[in-house]
Amino acid sequence: MPSFLDRERSVAPPGYSRWLIPPAALAVHLSIGQVYAFSVFKTPLVERFDTSLTAIGVVFSIAIVMLGLSAAFGGKWVERNGPRKAMFVSGVCWAGGFLVGSLGVATGQLWLLYLGYGFLGGIGLGIGYISPVSTLIKWFPDRPGMATGLAIMGFGGGALIASPLSSALLDRYAATPSEAIVPTFLTLGAVYFTAMMLGAATVRVPPPGWTPEGGAPAQAPPEREQVQDGLSVEAAFRTRQFWLLWIVLFCNVTAGIGILEQAAPMVQDFFTGVGPAEAAGYVGVLSLCNMLGRFIWSSTSDALGRKRTYIGYLGLGCVLYLVIAVAGTSSVALFVAVTGVILSFYGGGFSTIPAYLKDLFGSFNVGAVHGRILTAWSCAGIAGPLIVNVVADSQLAAGRSGADLYTASLYLMVAVMAVGFTANMLVRPLSASATPTTGKAGPDRSREAVA
Repeated sequence: MPSFLDRERSVAPPGYSRWLIPPAALAVHLSIGQVYAFSVFKTPLVERFDTSLTAIGVVFSIAIVMLGLSAAFGGKWVERNGPRKAMFVSGVCWAGGFLVGSLGVATGQLWLLYLGYGFLGGIGLGIGYISPVSTLIKWFPDRPGMATGLAIMGFGGGALIASPLSSALLDRYAATPSEAIVPTFLTLGAVYFTAMMLGAATVRVPPPGWTPEGGAPAQAPPEREQVQDGLSVEAAFRTRQFWLLWIVLFCNVTAGIGILEQAAPMVQDFFTGVGPAEAAGYVGVLSLCNMLGRFIWSSTSDALGRKRTYIGYLGLGCVLYLVIAVAGTSSVALFVAVTGVILSFYGGGFSTIPAYLKDLFGSFNVGAVHGRILTAWSCAGIAGPLIVNVVADSQLAAGRSGADLYTASLYLMVAVMAVGFTANMLVRPLSASATPTTGKAGPDRSREAVA
C-alpha cells in the first residue's frame, strides 16, 4: 500500500486521458463538501445531547479551523507526496471523523464529536481541499481557471448531495432524527470513504515534460520550478495589502458561514410550517448558489477587476443582510432569494481571492500566500457560527422565538460586512519600492487588474 501511494507510482502512463482527473477531484470535493450540510444535524444533536445551539455549533467551527490550518501548513507536504497519498489521507481522516463522531453520539460524549467530526474530520477537509487543485493545474495549463473551478465548485456543491441524503437517512433509520444520528454518521462515513478512495485510485500526475496537445508544458514540481516575478511569501506576509485582504476574506466568510451553518434551523424559525425535509431542501438551494457563485463571480472578476468584484460582495451584501433583518419574514421566496445571493457571494469570495493575490504579489509563491490567507477562513469558522448561535441562545433565554432569535445577529453581520468593505477600499497596488524576488518587473505591472 505505501508504494502504491507514492508519487512515483501515480505518474500517468502513455495514453492516459487528463479528463479522468476532474471526476477524481470531484469525488473528493463533493465528499468533503458535506460539511456545508452540517446544519441538518444541528437540531437532532441539540436534542440528543440536551445542550445549546452554541455547544453544537462548536463542532462546525473546529472543522473549519482545522480545514484552514491544515490547508495552510500542509501544502508543501501535498506537493512533495503527490495527490494520491494526500487524497488517501484525506479520506481516512474524513471518514474516521464520522466514525469517532458517531461513537461520541452513541456514548453521549460531546468531546468525542468535537474530536471526530471537528478535529480529525477538519484535517481531512483541509488536505482534501488542496490536494486535487494543484494536480488539475498541472494537467490543464491551458485552462487552469476552468480546471480549478470544477474542483472548487464541487466543494461548494457537496451539500446538494449531503443535505437530502442525510435527511433521508435520519428519517429512515429511527423514529426520531436524534435517534438516527449514529447509523446516519456510519453510513455517510462509509459512502464518502468509498468515493474518496475511488478518486485516489484514479488520480495521476503528468509525466515529466508532458504537454497537452497544442498547449503549454505542464508545470514542474516546485523544487524545479523556475522563479517567476513577484514577492516571496515572507515578503508578502509583511505587507499592509496582505492583512487588508485577510480582513476582506475574513469578513466575507464570517457573514456567509453564519447563515450557512445555521441555515436549516433558521428557515424553520423564520417561517411556521417549514419542516425538516423542506429545511434540508433549503440547505441544498444555498449549496447550489454557493457552488455557482464560485464559478460565475470569479469569472466576472476577470473583466470587472478583483477590487470592484469585492465591492459587490461586501457592499451589496450589507444591503441584503438589512433586507433579511427588516423584511425577511414577509415572504419565503424573498428569504430564499436574498440568502441565495449572499451565499453566491460567499462562494465567489473563495474563488476570487487567489487571483486577487496574484494581481498584488505576482505569481511567485502565490500558492503559499494563498495558503496563509486561508487562516482567515479558520477564524471566520469560529466567528460566524459563534455570533449567530450566541445571539440565538441569548434570545431564547429572554423568552423570544421565531425570527427574533436572529435579528440582532443579522445587524451584526451588516457591521462585519461594512468592515470588510472598508478594508477592500483601502487596498492599493504595491508601491514601486516593493522589491520583487527577481530582476523582472514586479507586482506593479498589475495595477489595472487590482483596480
